[in-house]
Amino acid sequence: MSASLLKLATSFFLGGLVSLLTITNPLSKIPLFLSLSSELEPAVAHREARRACVYSFVMLTTALFAGVAILRVFGISYGALRIAGGITVGILGYRMLFGSADPTPPNPHRPSFAFFPLAMPGIAGPGAIATVIGISTELAELGHSAQQVVAYGASVLSIALTCLLLCWVLYSARWASRLMGEEGINVVTRLTGFLLICIGIQFIGSGIRTFMAGT
Repeated sequence: MSASLLKLATSFFLGGLVSLLTITNPLSKIPLFLSLSSELEPAVAHREARRACVYSFVMLTTALFAGVAILRVFGISYGALRIAGGITVGILGYRMLFGSADPTPPNPHRPSFAFFPLAMPGIAGPGAIATVIGISTELAELGHSAQQVVAYGASVLSIALTCLLLCWVLYSARWASRLMGEEGINVVTRLTGFLLICIGIQFIGSGIRTFMAGT
């Protein structure tokens, strides 16, 4: 792999990983997961965590590859998508900074909560999907097929690593909750909310530049 392709892969991998980890905020999923799995055996709770992360990987990867096609079907420009995604991410960040970002969980006695509400909207929610589709628009704008292949591979790897880290956090939810306490998780959630607002503003700025360049 040439130096330019390696730099491109590193850029998309790190950019995707940081954005997804920030917007999914694994530590903020601990209270939701604990409330849903409070009466389950550890093995069953771990199975639900694995399934949720697999579902999330499939949904986010699908959004990465199909996002551009969906935009073209509906005639949505890349700039408009980035602006909308930035607004969505910013709103989620605002909710995390000044209030709760997760909806009240439904009945924890339901047979399986892996897909709803843990995977959707807990992990692969509107903000994460908007972020991935925003990345897909950047991939579509790459000039050479070799660049696109490398960048897609790096982006998929960032999604996979995000889901693996989320699975590890959910596995360790009971231990992390005792270690950090409610206040510690709350502090991390507030700080992450501020970072999301910054990412949302960056998305909006990038979208406005792309939107104006296309007019």
